[in-house]
Amino acid sequence: MAGLLLHVCCAPCAVYPLTVLIEKDPLAEIVLWYYNPNIHPLEEFRRRRDAVAYLTTQLPFLVHGLPRPPAIDFSPPYNPGRFLAAAAIDPSEPGRCRMCYEIRLDMAARTAAERGLGAFSTTLLYSRRQRHDLVKEAGFKAAAEHGVEFFYQDFRQGWQAGLELSKRLGLYRQKWCGCVYGAASG
Repeated sequence: MAGLLLHVCCAPCAVYPLTVLIEKDPLAEIVLWYYNPNIHPLEEFRRRRDAVAYLTTQLPFLVHGLPRPPAIDFSPPYNPGRFLAAAAIDPSEPGRCRMCYEIRLDMAARTAAERGLGAFSTTLLYSRRQRHDLVKEAGFKAAAEHGVEFFYQDFRQGWQAGLELSKRLGLYRQKWCGCVYGAASG
């Protein structure tokens, strides 16, 4: 594989998939990519982003013999406009969730292709709270549209291990997906 762009929704969801990916191929190029226009408000977006940055400083303690930390990219700006406009069309579940996954994974696939990375994946595949079938569908759709591989792995079996590690590291642990609609019900 020519490298992997890992879309990161939040630090707690990244712990387990990231350690699995690094241990699977310690020399593979991994780029952590934080793109989440669904998160509202800006303060919440920043809390989650900062927790991801902190997690990367902890990786040498989590992964024995880490050859090098993965690259991290926080360059996509906070811009919830596209998500809010699309969610307004169908704010109910699963409509807004499907659209949210499609927006993020389409951008992940596009970014992976632009950077010459062979594949992309997402930490959304870890969470028991996400609609796994819709995430998987959006990933394969985006891969086909942008000519890169969607690295699919069901990371949910590591839920408890990731949960315990995120608590041990003191990572910021949010109580909802981040979208304005989820905040109202979460």
